[in-house]
Formats: sequence, C-alpha cells, structure tokens
Amino acid sequence: MPKKYGVKEKDLVVAHVVNMVLTGKLRSGDRIDRNEIAHELGLSRVPIQEAVVQLEHDGILSTRYHRGAFVERFDVAFVREHHELHGLLTGMASARAAADRDSGVVDQLNTLTGVLRSTRESRAFYDTAWQYRTVITDAYAGPRLAALIRSVQAFTPRTFWVGYLSNQDEMLPYYENETSAIRSGDQAAARNACVDRSELMGRIMLAELVRRGVLHAAGAPSAAF
Repeated sequence: MPKKYGVKEKDLVVAHVVNMVLTGKLRSGDRIDRNEIAHELGLSRVPIQEAVVQLEHDGILSTRYHRGAFVERFDVAFVREHHELHGLLTGMASARAAADRDSGVVDQLNTLTGVLRSTRESRAFYDTAWQYRTVITDAYAGPRLAALIRSVQAFTPRTFWVGYLSNQDEMLPYYENETSAIRSGDQAAARNACVDRSELMGRIMLAELVRRGVLHAAGAPSAAF
C-alpha cells in the first residue's frame, strides 16, 4: 500500500484499524495482527505500536500482557456513547464561540455554511464540515478539550462519511442552526446543535453498520434514539 505523504504513519495505522472495525474485518475480542498490518501498510513496527497506544487510550483496543492487542467491545452501545461524547465535547467549544461572538470566526463560519449549503458532492461537503469544526476547535478548545475532540474524531473517519452519499440534506440544518446560534450569542442553542447533529450521525452510522452486517439488525436504533 503506498504511503500518503503529509500524514503521520501512526495516523495511517489508526485509520486502518478503525476501518477494519467498521467493515467487520475486526470484531469485538479479535486480536490485531501487527505483522499483517505492517506488511499491508508497508510500515515498521514503531508506528504500529504508537497507534496501539492511541487506540487503547481511545477505548477501541485493549492490550493484555504478553498476549497482544484486542478489539474492545464494539456494539450499538459503543456507537451511541461515542456520538454522545462527540456532541458534548464539540458543544462545549461551540458554546464558547457563542459566548465570544468573535467577528472573524463568525465570518468564517458564515462562509463555510454557505459552501455547505451550495455543495452537492459528498466529499466536498464532508471536507467543508471538517474545516468548520476545525475553525471552532482551534479558536475555542484548550489543549485538553482539543485532544479529546481529536480522539473522538478518529472514530468518525472521512472514508465512512464520504461513502454515505445522501446525508447532506440531513446534516445541513444542524450546521445552519449552530452558525445562527453562535452569531446571536445563544450558547445553549449552539451546544444543542452539536448534540443533535452527533445523535443524527450516530443513527446514520448504526443504520449503515447494520446494512453492512457489522452489527445485528436487532441492535438498530429505535425511533426514540
């Protein structure tokens, strides 16, 4: 597999392992094969170990002394909790943006919201949404909060959302609501827009994982989720 220049080797491994979980190639309790990953990605064992440390910190893997690294429990509850955390963490930064109402940040968010509104291509929408989130995180998340947001973002990989080709119309109102809340200084509304958007993302991910057969249909989200 050719290396992607400009991307840390450790991050390539993290994305690879997460993708294997999301496609069902790795399931709860499976042991990861470090040699196989090193061969597939053309990397040394060093970035593999760095990725294992991060993935264990993020609750995706667990290591057992002299036995290796294993996939943690991955089920409907995990996906729901992950997106709940994502909403709460990003909501903290967004509420701070609403409290501050910095004109430069607001102008950037207005511009990015306009791009989100006009684009019909999934890849462009996702990349713009990522940029939107980065603007707020960089301006209003301290080092600890920023690290936590990056941690949860590792389990919302770009390839997954680019592959979901019809979510723009579903996702757009939440960005519009967040931008409006920040512009008007409504901290609660800014926070709620993030929480609500993350819940939608959780429903979308669960439905897709059920469709792929990664999770059982019995674990599909109910209307009350």
